[in-house]
Amino acid sequence: MTHKISRRKFVKQSTGLIATGFTSQIYIPEGFSQSQRTLKIGYLPITDAAPLLIAYAKNFFQDEGLIVPRPKLVRTWSILAESFMANRFNITHLLFPIPIWMRYKNKMPVKVLAWDHTNGSAITVRADSGINSFSDFGGKQIAVPYWYSMHNMILQMGLRTVGLTPVIKPQSQALKPNEVNLFILPPPEMPNALFGRKIDGFIVAEPFNALSEIKLKAKIFRFVGDIWKNHPCCVVVAKDKLIKESPVFTGKVTNAIVRAQSWLNENRTEAARVLSSQGLRLLPQNETVLKRALSAYDLNTYGPGQRPQAIRHPDWGINRIDFQPYPYPSATNLIIENMKKTRVEGSNSFLNQLDSQFVIKDLVEDRFVKEAIKNLGGFDLFPLIDINKPWSREEMIAFN
Repeated sequence: MTHKISRRKFVKQSTGLIATGFTSQIYIPEGFSQSQRTLKIGYLPITDAAPLLIAYAKNFFQDEGLIVPRPKLVRTWSILAESFMANRFNITHLLFPIPIWMRYKNKMPVKVLAWDHTNGSAITVRADSGINSFSDFGGKQIAVPYWYSMHNMILQMGLRTVGLTPVIKPQSQALKPNEVNLFILPPPEMPNALFGRKIDGFIVAEPFNALSEIKLKAKIFRFVGDIWKNHPCCVVVAKDKLIKESPVFTGKVTNAIVRAQSWLNENRTEAARVLSSQGLRLLPQNETVLKRALSAYDLNTYGPGQRPQAIRHPDWGINRIDFQPYPYPSATNLIIENMKKTRVEGSNSFLNQLDSQFVIKDLVEDRFVKEAIKNLGGFDLFPLIDINKPWSREEMIAFN
């Protein structure tokens, strides 16, 4: 008797085989030294890093024949980027605009291998801030994680839609009613600043939004994925030299990360336990906070009738955070063009000299992630990928 199964079910069963070690990708050619097989990972304590951390925790890197010391946690984007360039790490995750700034302003040889995740960020405000719409941000103090971040870009786009002006001033300086003061805070410092009333809100990756909800009774103003559908936030990066001289190594790293992303989409509760302070302590937050950060996205809590209303587009069918590896060129183009209009500290005039189509080809190295998706089982593993046009999409942004 013959039994028919759907393609999606077949792919999931195939992934199960891969997860137990039945993979053709574990072969390392003879002559690879220990240093050539050693993966050094740096990361910030945010859920954006989950694919890297899960690939380590579930031995996906090891299944590829790689040697992987415990990943190193750092607390700021500046330290992470500097450590990466100083070769303390050979693979890391960075906020997407950072590699643009590194490569084209500072001439650093960095390339994007894949998206680390999609969605997974929010604008969080104090419960007594009076902020229920973008027009309520006038005269407020708002923290962003980095000038070259999707967070800074999207926040300023939202402010401009209601006629507000983003400014960068000392906090002691008075603001006009139409001004919103922006400044950088490392993500781990944002909840305490909110609690101490030093800021009125912040925009950042999880789990600091979830942590502030639970510990401080703060409110989610908007999930960023509800503003820009399935937006990228962090990307996986490597140096040009590594990609050129060690393509086998680079491919194996990418295989493991893509495999971890597929696993995360199906195992959010277990991921919260594994990553938490009660698990492997890869993230300092407890399991309750991480479970909320990975999963809590319901209309009863965040939908119509709530003030503020964090979810306004339930028909988009997204989660609080999603995991999809392919770096769509349309998103790169959107970031470059809108960062040109985004206020940062210092000059960003170099952006005006950039041709988006050149950057898409020069900055992003997508051959490894395409091959990894194929190796793992195909597009069905990632529902966010349209199997009819897997390498392109239309970007959707809505502030209302």
